[in-house]
Amino acid sequence: MTIKTVTIPKISCGHCIGTIERELGELKGINSAMANKDNKTVAIDWDETIVSWEQITTLLEEIGFPVEG
Repeated sequence: MTIKTVTIPKISCGHCIGTIERELGELKGINSAMANKDNKTVAIDWDETIVSWEQITTLLEEIGFPVEG
């Protein structure tokens, strides 16, 4: 398992949090995803043998929440 916290500047409301957490939660291999509006971060826990970091960041870009950096 891998855990990483990333900055996503476009997080601005509860709807953003719900979208990010729901979409990541539907991706096979994601154990948890917790978004924080105040810090504009998402903590993601995933299984690298099932899903790659590239797949995760691609999904976030596709739903309109690209990772900073």
